[in-house]
Amino acid sequence: MSKRSKYVPSHMPLLHPDHPRPRTRREFISQGFMLGTGAALASPMALFSQRVNAALSGDINVNGCALGPQGNNKIPFICIDLAGGANIAGSNVLVGQTGGQLDLLDTRGYNKQGLPGDRIPILNSSPDPLVDNSQFINTELGLSFHSESQMLAGILARAGGAGINTNGAVIPARSQNDTGNNPHNPMYGIAAAGAQSGGLGGAMGEILALVGSRNSDSGGNSMAPASMIDLAFRPTKVDRPSDARGLVDLGGLLSLPGTVQDRVSIMEAAFRMSQDKLELSSINSGLGAGEGIGGLSDAELREAIQCAYAQSADLADRFGSGSDALDPVADSLINGPIFSDAELNGNSRDSQEFRKTAAIMKLVIEGYAGAGTITMGGYDYHTGDRRTGEERDRRAGECIGACLAYAQARNKPVMIYVVSDGSVFSNGMIDTSPLGDGKGVWTGDSQQTAAAFFLVYNPGGRPTLHSTVGADQLQHQQLGWMTGGGDVQTTSSPAANNVEALVNTVVLNYMALHDDIGGFTSKFANHGLGSNSDIDRWVAFEPIVTGTI
Repeated sequence: MSKRSKYVPSHMPLLHPDHPRPRTRREFISQGFMLGTGAALASPMALFSQRVNAALSGDINVNGCALGPQGNNKIPFICIDLAGGANIAGSNVLVGQTGGQLDLLDTRGYNKQGLPGDRIPILNSSPDPLVDNSQFINTELGLSFHSESQMLAGILARAGGAGINTNGAVIPARSQNDTGNNPHNPMYGIAAAGAQSGGLGGAMGEILALVGSRNSDSGGNSMAPASMIDLAFRPTKVDRPSDARGLVDLGGLLSLPGTVQDRVSIMEAAFRMSQDKLELSSINSGLGAGEGIGGLSDAELREAIQCAYAQSADLADRFGSGSDALDPVADSLINGPIFSDAELNGNSRDSQEFRKTAAIMKLVIEGYAGAGTITMGGYDYHTGDRRTGEERDRRAGECIGACLAYAQARNKPVMIYVVSDGSVFSNGMIDTSPLGDGKGVWTGDSQQTAAAFFLVYNPGGRPTLHSTVGADQLQHQQLGWMTGGGDVQTTSSPAANNVEALVNTVVLNYMALHDDIGGFTSKFANHGLGSNSDIDRWVAFEPIVTGTI
């Protein structure tokens, strides 16, 4: 049999002889012909807001009119959606058998996950606890990675000192290969988390409920569970810093003369003039006695008009100096410390992904949006070599690490969820090229080796693994398990063979970080994770906040 090996540079799309040419948007993204663009989900309650520059006058208010920041101060949440079926288990995050991550697989299992016999993880077998001869295991992020993982290398290259306060958990879980039809995306669940009677009770930013990666119902490459979708919050597109700045439109306010406070005073005067005219109209023309417009009473109509003027004054107050507050390129905590100016303004594929990541992490971690998805295309990388996948894993890791570094810089916690549609396997052939590094080539697709994982950064200290009576805490770092042969054990957890249960597991863990497991069982009554007495088994960490940050 001839060797099929074709390295594809990280900026180039993938064409496989065993795949048809891409026809749908999802196929174009997963094979790297299109970028996973960014998107923003607008909140109907607060279209524009920012940190307060100066307080509005006390009379600028209307009953029921939303002024000021509308965010609810939940933990920022970012989903990294690797379109195409990336490797996660083994060569990146270690996944073990029933005893957790370090209940190691057989050699044949690691071989299937791209690790030849001389690169498999080895535990410390010395009777002397001071002698550590473990090999190929790295726990710098709490979660155990293979020490030669390129995804880990990318994370550590950008994360700076955030790793010491980071921990994670892995979920072995099958999903279909090369398709956006997996309901992987948890955004609507994260937004709804904790809402008891409609509306958004979970992650809500000051400007946006959510940000996403594509102009799709989910905001990402993969679908959202149908039971969670609320199309009132469908994404709008944001895929570069200029689009983030464009979320705020001040019209002609910035062209008004004087200082920011002068412009605010002008808008406050307009509010008072409108209020006076409406009151005179009410007295002289008998408004209020009959029906108004569009089913509103005259009184409701007057309040709606006054609210519009009040919100204009509030907008002038918050963004009177322009929208640089939303621009990651203008953020000195991003431009320079995390991404260089050249990386943010370059023309390479890396620069395009870094700009998108910077824009979305800026919106989410700073609190302008509550949660978001970053879709990265080109992860269908079973090209018969190893280098192609290694380079793309490194880039994904750098984007994950950037999010951790920015959370640390802003002194905010963050939960980062990494998922892909399906996965890959190796047939044992070795890539002996210098950048193949002697690891197994990615031969083809395989949902049997699939997994997802999440990292949690807490500025107050590394998150502590959850404790369940009678269970080993390390089992909470791996929710489910694989067989010794490297396949997902489909009965090991509710999520192992059910993508919607995987999403519910992620939402459960998000709410558990807020000390709100009870809210999860109330809001998502049909969660499919077992009885209330069993649900603790699928929680990774103890709470890091109570209700809000």
